Amino acid sequence: QVQLVESGGGLVQPGGSLKLSCAASGRGFSVYAMGWYRQAPGKQRDLVATIMGGGSTNYADSVKGRFTISRDNAKNTVYLQMNSLKPEDTAVYYCNADIMVWTPPARSTYWGQGTQVTVSS
Repeated sequence: QVQLVESGGGLVQPGGSLKLSCAASGRGFSVYAMGWYRQAPGKQRDLVATIMGGGSTNYADSVKGRFTISRDNAKNTVYLQMNSLKPEDTAVYYCNADIMVWTPPARSTYWGQGTQVTVSS
């Protein structure tokens, strides 16, 4: 059974920084694209950033220049460094990953449990 476990959320003042982590754990799998999404109260879940296995990245316009996504393939872990945080960044942040389980062969999108990020003075 593969699962994604997130960490790093919390309360931060406007202009501050946080770093989120998300690790895939289990046995017998390969990880392809990984990403972060966020969902504010009463709103839909929106893309924040994605990163392919080779390292190419994509960002939502609202976070370009402030957030950086990265990954450690050896640890099956994706990170989101968030700088210059704004109150409008407040949301539950979810990681996801495109994962191939080897036995039996199956490729699916997995989601983490979510971590709260609150930007407030």
